[in-house]
Amino acid sequence: MSKQSHAQWSSRLAFILAAVGSSVGLGNIWKFPYMTGESGGGAFVLIYLVCIALVGVPILMSEWLIGRLGQRNPIASMSLLTRRFKRSPAWVLIGVFGILGAYLILSFYSVIGGWGLAYIELGASNAFAGLDSAAVGDMFSGLLADPTRLLLWHSLFMLLTIGVVLGGVTGGLERATKLLMPALVVLLVVLVGYAATSGAFAEGVAYLFTPDFSRLSKDGVLAALGHAFFTLSLGMGIMIAYGSYLPQEVNIGRSALIVVVMDTVIALMAGLAIFPVVFANELSPAAGPGLIFQTLPLAFGHMTGGWLFGVLFFVLLVFAAWTSAISLLEPIVEWLEERTPLSRVGATLVAGAATWALGIVTVLSFNVWSGVAPLGVFAKFDGMTMFDLLDYFTSKLILPLTGLAAVLFVGWCIGREELHANLKMGDGAFALWRFAARYVAPLGVIVVFLGSL
Repeated sequence: MSKQSHAQWSSRLAFILAAVGSSVGLGNIWKFPYMTGESGGGAFVLIYLVCIALVGVPILMSEWLIGRLGQRNPIASMSLLTRRFKRSPAWVLIGVFGILGAYLILSFYSVIGGWGLAYIELGASNAFAGLDSAAVGDMFSGLLADPTRLLLWHSLFMLLTIGVVLGGVTGGLERATKLLMPALVVLLVVLVGYAATSGAFAEGVAYLFTPDFSRLSKDGVLAALGHAFFTLSLGMGIMIAYGSYLPQEVNIGRSALIVVVMDTVIALMAGLAIFPVVFANELSPAAGPGLIFQTLPLAFGHMTGGWLFGVLFFVLLVFAAWTSAISLLEPIVEWLEERTPLSRVGATLVAGAATWALGIVTVLSFNVWSGVAPLGVFAKFDGMTMFDLLDYFTSKLILPLTGLAAVLFVGWCIGREELHANLKMGDGAFALWRFAARYVAPLGVIVVFLGSL
C-alpha cells in the first residue's frame, strides 16, 4: 500500500502528453526511419499501421486498465487484481518483469541518449563539415571507443532524467512533457520544412508512402509487427504505472487512439525529415542503425547551413529519448516509493543511481569489454557483448512475453461486464476491441516472438 493517497494526472491532456512522450522516443526518430529504409519504404509503413491498430492498441488499453484498476505500482496492481478476480498469483510476474524490463532498458537507453548529446556538441562545433563517409564513420567509432566520453554523456543524460522524475507526477512528469512534447513537434516541423528545400522532398514522400510489396520480405513484416508493439512502450511497466495515475473519468479507448495517432504521425514526420536529405545527397536509405549517426552527419557536412540542421536534429533526438527515459524510470521509482520507507526523492535517487551503474556495463561493451561474450559458449549468443545481450533479452523476450501476458490477463481473466463498465465504449467498438485483445493481439505477439527466435 502506498504511504499516501496515490498521485493522479491533473488532466486528460497531461496524461496524453505523458503517454505520447513515453511512446515517442529513439524508436520513432532513430529506429523507425532506418527500419523503413531497410524494409523497402511504403510497404513496410502500411504493414506497420495495420499492426499498430490490431496489436498495439489492444495491449496499450489493457496495460492502462490494469494500472487504473490497481491504482498502485505494476507489481502491487497485479497482486491486487489477481486476488480480486481470484486468479493465479503467477500473473504478478507481469508487474515484476515489466519493472525489470524498464530497469534493464533504461540502463542502455541512457547510453544511446548520450550519443545524441555528444552529437549536439559535434554539430555545434561544425565537426561534420566536409567529412567523407570514412571520416564520419571514424567519428562515430571514435566516440564508441572512448569509455570516458561515453560515461560522461551517459551520466549527463541520466542526470537530466533523474532531475525530471524527482518532481513527481505533476511537478516533474507533467511539467516536462508539457514543455518537451510541443518543442519536439516544433523541431520536427522545422526539420521537415528544411527537408522540403533539399530538392528531393517528392522522392522522400514517394519512398515513404508508395507501397512496393516486391521490396518487403518476411523479415520486414515481422519487423513491422515487432516495432508496432515496442514503439508504444508496451511490456515494460510504463503504461501500467501511467494508468495507475489515471482518473476514472478519462476514456481509455479515445485516449489510446489519440496516443497511437500522435506517435505514428511523429514517426512519419521523422521519415519526412530524414529521407529527402538522404536522397538529395545520394546516400542509401538502407544504411541500418548507422543512418542517424553516420549517414545523416555526412549529409549535414555537405549542406548549406548543415551544422544548424544537424544541431536541431540531434536536439530533437535527445528530446525524444529524454521523454521516454523519464517514463522508463517512473515505474521503478513508483515501486520503490510504495514498497520501501524511501520518499519520492530518495526512491528517484536510488533508482537513478542503480540504473546509471548498470549503464556502465553498456559503456564498456563498446570498448574495454568489446571482446567479452559472456554467453559465447552457446552458438546463438556467440560474439554478443553485454550490450547485445541486454538488448536481446529485453526486446526479444521480456517485453513481448510481458505484453502478451498483460493482454491475455485482461482479455480472459477480467469479466466482460467489468471491462465494458471500465472502458465506456459502445457495444460494437467494445466487441471489436475484446476480440482483438483475446485473439488478434496475442497471436500477433506470438508470431513476433517466434519469428525473432
